[in-house]
Amino acid sequence: MTATATAARPTLGARVRSWALRALRAELAIYASIARAVARRPALPAGAAGFSYHRPVLTILWIFIVLSAIEIPILDLIVHRWPVVRIAVLILGIWGLTWMIGVLCAMLMRPHTVGHEGIRARSGLEIDVPLAWDDIASVELARRADEEKAPRIADEDGRATLALRMANETNILIALERPTVVRLPGLAPKGGDHLVEQVRLWADDQKALMRAVAQHI
Repeated sequence: MTATATAARPTLGARVRSWALRALRAELAIYASIARAVARRPALPAGAAGFSYHRPVLTILWIFIVLSAIEIPILDLIVHRWPVVRIAVLILGIWGLTWMIGVLCAMLMRPHTVGHEGIRARSGLEIDVPLAWDDIASVELARRADEEKAPRIADEDGRATLALRMANETNILIALERPTVVRLPGLAPKGGDHLVEQVRLWADDQKALMRAVAQHI
C-alpha cells in the first residue's frame, strides 16, 4: 500500500490561500511558543508525559540564533546613514531573530506525548499527529538514518510510512493496526490527509518513551 492524499491537486489560487494561511498560523505559533517557554507551560494533554526530540538539531539552531543576533548590529552599522533602510533592516533583523528563537521554543514546548488517549507525534511548529491506542499495534525501538530530502511519507517494505525525522534519523517505530488517516500541513499531494500504516519518529530519550508506552499498551 502506498501513501495516498485524499484531495485532488489544488489550483494555483488554492495553493496561494493555503500558503498565506499557513504563514499566518506559523507566525502566531512562533509567539505562542515563546510565551509558553517564558511561562514554562509545555503543550501537554492532561496526564500525559512529554518527550523531547530537539537534541540532534540543537547546536545548529543555537548557531543560527547567535549569528542572527550578531548580524543585527553589524547591518545597522552598514546602513546607519540611511534612516529608512536602517529601520527596515532593523525590523527584519529582529523579526528573523524572533523566528529562530520561536522555532527552538516550539520544539521545546511541543514535545511528543504519551498519555491515556494515545501518542501524539509532533515536529516543530505545525505537525501534530494524534494516534489513539486502539489504532496502535506496536511500538518498538528501531533506529534508522534516511537520505537527505527523503519524502516525509513513503512506501517502506510495502507499508505507507510517515517519518518525522530529526537530522535525517528516527529511533521509534509505531506500527498501526490498520491504515489510519493522518493530516499534514499544507495541501495535497504532500500535505492534507494521508493513509499510513507506520509512523517513525525521533525521541531524545527513546527508552523513557518506551517505558511510558509500556504503561498503556
